Amino acid sequence: AAANPSWGAPRIHGELLRLGFEVSERTVSNLMPRRPPNSKLSQTWRTFLKNHVNKCSIDFFTIPTASFNILFVLVILCHSRRKVVHFNVSSNPTADWTAQQVVEAFPWDTTPKYLMRDRDAIYGFFFRNRVKNMGIKEVVSAPQSPWQNPFVERVIGSIRRECTDHVIALNQGHL
Repeated sequence: AAANPSWGAPRIHGELLRLGFEVSERTVSNLMPRRPPNSKLSQTWRTFLKNHVNKCSIDFFTIPTASFNILFVLVILCHSRRKVVHFNVSSNPTADWTAQQVVEAFPWDTTPKYLMRDRDAIYGFFFRNRVKNMGIKEVVSAPQSPWQNPFVERVIGSIRRECTDHVIALNQGHL
């Protein structure tokens, strides 16, 4: 167990049985050394909060209208309380518009340390420059990897299931 601290009693018990040693799992569990409560194998709640409290995510999703136009909805979510801090709708978003939404989402000194985003082309040079000038570091997910930005993806899924799947938007103002 000392050579591989991630192994628990059930796994060691199975390995001992495979080697031909007849011993109960409870005996293995009693003989294993106790881990200190502040083990290096798992982070504490304080460390978890420190790692996630100053991060935000940004993403777009689309909604079709009754006239078969497409509306783009921008969502900016802070990880600390999984709170949507800003959202807006546009029929034609640009990098300038998106950068302005980030400025509106984080007034004064409320900017996060990190902003997680995907590799969408809407985050062009102007957007990246504005975010950098605000003192925010961008964390860009790998291509075609929505699971790397799970918090905002989960919120978008909830918005779709709870709101937009049951409503037909007429236009941008209606949504």
